[in-house]
Amino acid sequence: MPTRLSPFVLDTPYDLQMVWCMRAFKRFFFTILTLGIVGTLAVIGTVWALNNFSSVGPLTERCSVDIADLGKQSLAADQTDNAALISAIALHRGLPARAATIGIATAMQESKMRNIDYGDRDSLGMFQQRPSQGWGTEEQVQDPRYATEAFYDVLARIEGYDDMAVTVAARAVQRSAFPDAYAQHEDVARAFASALTGHAPAALNCRLHPVEDPEEADIAGFAARLNADFPGIELATSTTEVSVSHASLEAGAQAFGIDSHRMQWALANWVVAVADTYGIESVTAADQIWTRTEPWTASDEEGATNAPSVVVRFAEAS
Repeated sequence: MPTRLSPFVLDTPYDLQMVWCMRAFKRFFFTILTLGIVGTLAVIGTVWALNNFSSVGPLTERCSVDIADLGKQSLAADQTDNAALISAIALHRGLPARAATIGIATAMQESKMRNIDYGDRDSLGMFQQRPSQGWGTEEQVQDPRYATEAFYDVLARIEGYDDMAVTVAARAVQRSAFPDAYAQHEDVARAFASALTGHAPAALNCRLHPVEDPEEADIAGFAARLNADFPGIELATSTTEVSVSHASLEAGAQAFGIDSHRMQWALANWVVAVADTYGIESVTAADQIWTRTEPWTASDEEGATNAPSVVVRFAEAS
């Protein structure tokens, strides 16, 4: 039976040249297509990066404290909110800033300073306290305020805790199987405790996404939280503002046993720390202002003075 020739048999130089040209064209076409896809993805990536990154990293609700001997220390916004609670409770109990440092370092080691509902054996909450060991009920140890108060109840009974190394004092409270583990969190704990107890004015900054919906503003929740964390401080509220006057700061400082300047900055840094939770747009403390996109800077507002006061502003409903 005779062999059938394929219609694609090439038997002339012209045919071979045409095939080479077609193959070259395909390679060129697919190269251009590939470069086009890569270029498009690069443009999309660049746009995403510009929208989501600042000059120092991703704009992901981050807070930081920059103090000379500790460098820049950072936490996530939710962790910073819990650090604010731990520090405020130490402050109104009359405990030294060292107690807040120990509290923050302990919470960072135990739960990354988050109120978790799991842990080793029956450990629960921000401090991983065990109901079976007398720390309270499951519900109580998962209440951050109760858990913090319980932690300080034990810490305050340890003689000389404020002269101990942070990890030693934390170990004495927690009876941890890893006594040196708390030391790794000492720098971040010292930085945030210093700012949140008023020893480092205008030191705590949070870079946050803008408030897109005024409904995110929770003025009532903020006022209730402030009254709980700083008992005795009197507030003046409106539909878009909460303010603490010079006189109120003076009275609060006297009740807390600290001076009014320190009281002002403990409160102002605390407001920044909880700004993400309550939809706060800006804070003014004396002649300094913080906003969600800018750190503490000198205020150009009319009437700004060095007199102790704190003014918190929320988004205005349209």
